[in-house]
Amino acid sequence: MLGLDRFDLEDIAMALQEQTDYEYFHLVDPQTGEMAFWTRDGGIDGEHPVDLDDLALIVIDPLPSAVWHHDMVDFADGISDEQAGGRLARAIRGKGAFRRFKDELHEDYPELLASWHEFSDLRARRRAVEWLADHALVDREIADRFAAEHPDPDLP
Repeated sequence: MLGLDRFDLEDIAMALQEQTDYEYFHLVDPQTGEMAFWTRDGGIDGEHPVDLDDLALIVIDPLPSAVWHHDMVDFADGISDEQAGGRLARAIRGKGAFRRFKDELHEDYPELLASWHEFSDLRARRRAVEWLADHALVDREIADRFAAEHPDPDLP
């Protein structure tokens, strides 16, 4: 089993967030921790199509968008500015929630951007480590320790 230092947690987190149409996937090599990118038409080298089942790599299936939506809900609920929290909570209702949430932050609450990025990036990294443990690429103990050492940040 590899240590966390062999994996790019940001890349794995990005792959877990990316809502794909199954024309491409992010993959990880369980032996080295290196990432690869596969497309239906170009395989992993961009030129030679290859079936995913023929690769000794693990596909990183994205998590459902509801997982990431929950982060926006928790952020809106957790900030101390009730007006900002209420507006953010309204922005994330219905279709287009991700865009509206980001627009609301950028346009009306730019002072919350750094806190949002810290909050969402930390949760994404924890999910990446959890994914690694779920796929037996790191010990469960390492994942549990990482989660305990990286709690949600205090919100403004």
